[in-house]
Amino acid sequence: MFQLGKTIVSEDIIEKDFICNLSACKGACCIDGDAGAPLDKAEVKILEDIYPKVKPYLRKEGIAAIERQGTSITTDFDDLETPLIDGADCAYVIFDDKKTALCGIEEAYNQGEIDWKKPVSCHLYPIRVKDYTEFSGVNYDKWEICDDACSLGKELQVPVYKFVKEGLIRKFGEDWYAELEKVAEKMNS
Repeated sequence: MFQLGKTIVSEDIIEKDFICNLSACKGACCIDGDAGAPLDKAEVKILEDIYPKVKPYLRKEGIAAIERQGTSITTDFDDLETPLIDGADCAYVIFDDKKTALCGIEEAYNQGEIDWKKPVSCHLYPIRVKDYTEFSGVNYDKWEICDDACSLGKELQVPVYKFVKEGLIRKFGEDWYAELEKVAEKMNS
């Protein structure tokens, strides 16, 4: 672990390799597990505001889940998340013709309907950020459903932090990312 500003960062994001391999996993991270995508308070308001423009891109099951639970939920542990369909798929999941899970929010973004790509936690995956009072923990989340992504990343020699560069800059800023690159250069020399 090392510190960058008000973050404590796992060395795994520099040492481990990763490139999403949707053709292999079919977007399993959006449909497996027992929780929705983590959200921050600002994202809750954004989801409320953009929902009317995202709704036409969603499946009827997702719309029903959102209209029953809301555009976001608060868990028993006071965490904010996207709602799930029957405890499984993220309510915002859609599928392409190859049955690959995609994000309905991101599809609305790609079509120019909205200017917000998706929750930052999704943009950062496989990095998870945990906010504490004085700092944020930045960790690599190893999940067996991403083994193909790890293999592809290793084959193409793309470390996690480079794969999620856009998400890290979105979350922490360009200066923070530039400092991360300096740490990575030192670690790899």
